[in-house]
Amino acid sequence: MAKILLVEDDQMIADIYRNKFESAGFDFVNAKTGKEVLKYVGMENFDLVLLDMVLPEMSGMDVLKEIKRSGNYDKNIRVIIFSNLNPSDVQKEALENGAEGFIGKMQYTPSELVVEIRRLLNQYSEQDKNRNRKDGNSSDGARKGKLLLIEDEEIFLEMFGKKLEDDGYEVVKANNGAWGIKEVANGNYDLIITDMVMPAMTGEEIISRLKADEKTKNIPIIAISASVPDEKIEGVKAMGVAEFFLKTHIVPSDLSRKVGELLKK
Repeated sequence: MAKILLVEDDQMIADIYRNKFESAGFDFVNAKTGKEVLKYVGMENFDLVLLDMVLPEMSGMDVLKEIKRSGNYDKNIRVIIFSNLNPSDVQKEALENGAEGFIGKMQYTPSELVVEIRRLLNQYSEQDKNRNRKDGNSSDGARKGKLLLIEDEEIFLEMFGKKLEDDGYEVVKANNGAWGIKEVANGNYDLIITDMVMPAMTGEEIISRLKADEKTKNIPIIAISASVPDEKIEGVKAMGVAEFFLKTHIVPSDLSRKVGELLKK
């Protein structure tokens, strides 16, 4: 999952953002002071830092300069200024010192901010991928594993499948459960991703068949679904899947990251 560091010294406001981001599947960390920001980014890897400008101990601009100019931190860390200040007062200096952008605190509701951050992270992921291709660092020539994606909604087949392929995986797609089971029998797959609500065969039936077969019972399975009750999620996990994701709580980069983690085990 994507990891966000939000800098906010008002605990009540920070808790509101924590609830929204964590409910959407983000790993969320809150820092209250400039020194805390530097401590966290020195210890952990973050996909994005939302940095306030008015902070105890150090100004946000000084924190930004330290992260981006000192050479002591991950040079690829992305920082967006998240402030009540007038953009015209700080935006130019912030961009000159390495910030990726500026978001006003009143510009979005907490729920809208989550949507915007997800959009930006997808955009950054595409930029990184295009940069790697331009530099000749694409991993397309060296496949990292063979995956079966069982999903009946074309938008998710395309969205998840494209990201996995771009990240170096061979992806075979099946748009119903019966087709998916047939593919498993005909192919040597390293990991299977299946939706739970499928034509011809449900996700539970797919998982049961795979786990009951000696040839396929040890293949890691990631289950995904648009919306299911909590008790059903626990039931699916008890069937032996490696991970369960709600589609509304995961971006393609999160899924690809989890696939990589499972295949390294």
